[in-house]
Amino acid sequence: MSAEQNSSAATTPAALRDLAVSLVADTAAIIRAKRSELTTDHDIREFTQTKSSAVDPVTIVDTLAEDAIVETLAQRRPDDGIRGEEGSSKPSASGVTWIIDPIDGTVNFIYGVPQYAVSVGAAVDGRVVAGAVINVVDGRLYSAVRDGGATVEDTATGEVTTLRASLAEDPARALLGTGFAYDSDMRRTQAELLTAVLPHVRDIRRMGSAALDLCAVAEGRLDAYYEHGIHSWDWAAGGLIAEEAGAVVDLPPSSSSGAEGIPAVVMAPGLSEKLGDLFRDLGVYAPIRP
Repeated sequence: MSAEQNSSAATTPAALRDLAVSLVADTAAIIRAKRSELTTDHDIREFTQTKSSAVDPVTIVDTLAEDAIVETLAQRRPDDGIRGEEGSSKPSASGVTWIIDPIDGTVNFIYGVPQYAVSVGAAVDGRVVAGAVINVVDGRLYSAVRDGGATVEDTATGEVTTLRASLAEDPARALLGTGFAYDSDMRRTQAELLTAVLPHVRDIRRMGSAALDLCAVAEGRLDAYYEHGIHSWDWAAGGLIAEEAGAVVDLPPSSSSGAEGIPAVVMAPGLSEKLGDLFRDLGVYAPIRP
């Protein structure tokens, strides 16, 4: 891309969204191809190693996927910054920073559970303005641009649908999503909190990908979602998608780390008062640290 093409005219939120969509779609294809190359069954545990703990895995496919995204950005937007889950980091000279999770839901990916995603968000001066998330297995591609709404595309058919959060108003009839940290002490506290929340809601799901959980709230497949200790690459794109679908979004500062244990809380607008009060009473909004 020429310097002229990489000018401020190409830094509109819509242009950044279009690039995020291209990045996640192309990377999903790379992931599918590499997985097929590595194994013909569901289990690829022999290709993993651990990161923060013995139960926090990374695969050779995670790093391959992140490298592919970073290489494309280096060619197309060389002045932009990068923050990637697998360690890619570059300061921004343009004001734009790309926040990348090459495989969100790595444990699902390892075991062949069809709920893992590529997530790419674009922040301008620290504020996420565009993003895209794709479910690698079923090809559903979610995207949003700030103040421009959110959509999901069925990439198999090309059908595009505008996203709207659910109309739920009663916490007792609300389906919630959540997740758990890799640190054992945090998991214990999160489980204790879960037992306090569960009697007050319809049910809780733990599907294994924060990015797809946030998109599920945007789509109305979940009424709310909360989780402590997730990182900016987990929520950057999905949080914007949920917000643009009308959800009430309370996310950690983009500068915070997952180790601070700050919760991400997202819910349908009709639940914001009653469920929000319940969450405050039960301590959901309090950080959970290792």
